[in-house]
Amino acid sequence: MYDKIQEDAIFIMLYAVVMTMATLGSCYLLFRRGNAFAEDIIPPLRLRRWTAAFLGIVALGHLWYMPAMAFDSSEAVELFMLIGGLLDCIFTIPVALIVMLCMMQDRRRPLWPVIVAVAPLVVMMAVSIVMRSYALLPWTQGYFLLVAVAFTIYMVREVRRYGRWLRDNFADLEHKEVWHSLLVLAAFMILFVYYVMGYGSITYEYIIQVCGLLLIGFLLWRVETLSCLSPDSQQTHPRAFPVTEVGLSGENLDDIKLLLKQHCEDTRLYLQHDLTHLQLAKELGINRTYLSLYFARHNTTYNAYINDLRIFHFVRLYREAMTAGRDFTAQELAVQSGYRSYRTFSQAFKERMGQSVKEWMSTEGV
Repeated sequence: MYDKIQEDAIFIMLYAVVMTMATLGSCYLLFRRGNAFAEDIIPPLRLRRWTAAFLGIVALGHLWYMPAMAFDSSEAVELFMLIGGLLDCIFTIPVALIVMLCMMQDRRRPLWPVIVAVAPLVVMMAVSIVMRSYALLPWTQGYFLLVAVAFTIYMVREVRRYGRWLRDNFADLEHKEVWHSLLVLAAFMILFVYYVMGYGSITYEYIIQVCGLLLIGFLLWRVETLSCLSPDSQQTHPRAFPVTEVGLSGENLDDIKLLLKQHCEDTRLYLQHDLTHLQLAKELGINRTYLSLYFARHNTTYNAYINDLRIFHFVRLYREAMTAGRDFTAQELAVQSGYRSYRTFSQAFKERMGQSVKEWMSTEGV
């Protein structure tokens, strides 16, 4: 196969382009302080650094496979391919898995299980290099598929949990789409499985390079358009409430209810776009844990509380506009009610009111 690659100028150019783009992407994420994709967004630093490391490894990976394309001897090609596979197991695979873990910001997940899971792959590849043989390849492939399936199951569960955390802590989800994490997971898993199982043709090499180029672009966009949502960021010195064995006392619940009315409802703070659970707690001067306990005692969540206020605000605006005979659209009223996205508003409205916006408006107009 590699004798064909040596004569394929188009593939060599594509190979160089992918390596160059990965290098530039890594340097951009490491050294540029601003955000070229969205100036008003501050991306999570941890994800930015790990993605830079991954893109740097992708670029280096193109270097450590180059000797395999330079030799005509099948033994030399086999040796350098095994060395490349070992380096992939040490660097590329674990860092790619870590990037996927870092996309979820509800908590810091431990990284040592990734190292433990990949260790047998490293051992099998090292033994293969010593033996200069592909005899262990079926075992390596089988174990890799087992790790891929286990990690996929784990990620699907964690992404669902992350989605619940987002809904409980953020009133606007337009820039925090959970499905992007699943898309990255699917892309990595398909590439990894194809990388392990599909080796052996020039078509395979083309597909790997094209997919790599698309992945580089997507990762750069995803990292730079994902806001930092760390629950540990921007902590203040909140007022303390004594917590009993059953949670906050009744007196404390009344205090928080009054604070919500004074600092959120009366001031219409809920109309602020992207208002977070933490920002609301800071505005009230209390710990976000106390605020969560308050909502739990009332069988609701932060997200439901904010959406209720916004939807009731929409209803009030709608009725005022109808009474005054003013021209308006539901989209305009939704924006005035604190929503950036009409889709987000319509979903929240139907969940709260039990019918779509159009159905409700037709009923109100009767």
